[in-house]
Amino acid sequence: MLAIDLLVNGLIFGLFYALMAVGLAMIFGVLKVVNFAHGEFYMVGSYAYVLISLKLGVSPWIALPVAAAAGAALGWLVERTLMRPLYSGYASWSIMKDEYAVVVTFGLSLLLINLVDKIVGPYPIRGPELIETTRFAIGPIMLNGQKLIAAGISLAILLGLALFIKKSLWGRQIQAVAQNRLGASLAGIDATRTTSMIFAIAGLLAALSGALLAPVINPSPDVGAFPAIKSYVIVVLGGMGSIWGAMIAALFLGVFEAFFAVYVSYAYRDAFGLLLLILVLIFRPQGLFGEKGREV
Repeated sequence: MLAIDLLVNGLIFGLFYALMAVGLAMIFGVLKVVNFAHGEFYMVGSYAYVLISLKLGVSPWIALPVAAAAGAALGWLVERTLMRPLYSGYASWSIMKDEYAVVVTFGLSLLLINLVDKIVGPYPIRGPELIETTRFAIGPIMLNGQKLIAAGISLAILLGLALFIKKSLWGRQIQAVAQNRLGASLAGIDATRTTSMIFAIAGLLAALSGALLAPVINPSPDVGAFPAIKSYVIVVLGGMGSIWGAMIAALFLGVFEAFFAVYVSYAYRDAFGLLLLILVLIFRPQGLFGEKGREV
């Protein structure tokens, strides 16, 4: 009974983790850099959902896609203004691309956190729930209604993304650019437009994750920091740049955190992911589904 309850709740949190981490994995898969402002996409989605719902009096079901669209717009803007130099002048300064990405995305993270702090304020804001607070019984398991609805939306989005990447023309273009940017360009694929689309998708997923959890987490300017850390753990665990690995690793982390919290210590639940990251880096640095090496 307890084990089933922990398994279900772990899978629910794993879906939230996956929604956040997949976008980070997509960005790394294409540009081979880590976006240190990814947590702020999550934060923007949380605030957009809360402020649109509360200040404008809009239904949460309308605020949700608007918040996701805000994240997509932010991702597209970041790619166009800050990240494009990574590949537009790649041949002349490829050695500096990692340093550039770290400095720019970390600076963007600090900028967005302080900007929201000055505009909205430093105090947490509670967002409206998608449905009235209630609990659903699935057999012997009782589940919170907000979390269950949010998990269902997350699962639908992830399945849709998987089909989009595997079956659609744009999805095949994303795979081609991730494997070999120059080769994809020679084959007639617009790699620049594909990269813009990837950043928009990453921003949308992170913002949607933040919006879905806004009624639970009560967003504040630094709310994206911890989800971002978990996303880094998941991306490394699943294999750097592996979208499918990130999805599986997120579910794996969610389940193991749930069991760890009950059978070891709830106080150290969040530390479990960091411990897992250290073990993976020591014994299998390429991750569970990553390759042993990659071309630089």
